Amino acid sequence: MTDNGELHVVFGTGPVGMAVMDELIQRGPRRVRMVNRSGRARAPDGVEVLGGDATDEAFAREASEGASVVYFALNPPYNKWPELFPPLQAGVLEGAASAGAKLIAMENLYMYGTTGGRPITEELPYAASTRKGTVRARMSEELMEAHKSGKVRVAIGRASDFFGPRVLTSAAGEQVFGRAVEGKSAQVAGDPDQPHTYTYVPDIAKGLVTLGEREEALGRAWHLPSPETLTTREFVEIIFEEVGKPARVQAAPKILLRALGLFNPAIRETIEMLYEFEEPFVVDDSDFIRTFGDQATPLREAIQRTVRWYRDEQHPAGNIHRTE
Repeated sequence: MTDNGELHVVFGTGPVGMAVMDELIQRGPRRVRMVNRSGRARAPDGVEVLGGDATDEAFAREASEGASVVYFALNPPYNKWPELFPPLQAGVLEGAASAGAKLIAMENLYMYGTTGGRPITEELPYAASTRKGTVRARMSEELMEAHKSGKVRVAIGRASDFFGPRVLTSAAGEQVFGRAVEGKSAQVAGDPDQPHTYTYVPDIAKGLVTLGEREEALGRAWHLPSPETLTTREFVEIIFEEVGKPARVQAAPKILLRALGLFNPAIRETIEMLYEFEEPFVVDDSDFIRTFGDQATPLREAIQRTVRWYRDEQHPAGNIHRTE
């Protein structure tokens, strides 16, 4: 990778942050700096990896120095959102502001709350009643206030439950793709026969980088392009078709999740968000498509690539069952 070009700083080396890195390298020439707590990441030669605490504003300013665009893709443990998430955003916001960089923030859709099955658009009010939804709403409002005040130029990209390379802990992660590749039942929450939008993580990265490139993106939130919406059961059936095995879906009822949550904080935190899987959850990405074009990978192609990654990277022994 060339050392020439503007500097892009990515806070977070989870699936979204690493996908943003991939997209930036592909679009080049530009310099990329990845920032996480440990200072370790599987980054290619030429990509700088910096370790430190993003809640420390002095470190965030140092990490952002020289950046033209800063991406906020950090995500603390699910059960520690209220205490950890806002300080992380505050640090990264300060870093971007000190560098005079654009700030492109990754968000989910929790701030809207239940929509009664209506399509989810950017115009919906923030009506979350959940703990994590109210945190998301407050953080979104703080970003827009920073933009309106002139402190930092901000654009927000929002996506639904995501899947793809490196994605393990999502609702469409290891418990779905990994188990399917192993020939086990896919484990899902809620009602698998409700329509539910799933977003492919490389498409999230394309969308976020596009927001960082386009001036008209600034000052608002955008729903990033997603493949076509099916029911969760139909989504899983395509996964099993690509694996070459009969589809097997195991849906966990709320009463079971409550019992498991007594011993597992991560499961306990999913219960308040279960409404997303108990009613139609369909994301409207038409604003982004009208403005920037449709960048979504067709669903079957995205699933094929994800299955391939799980076989090659997570379950290499599964290669003997390949059907591609």
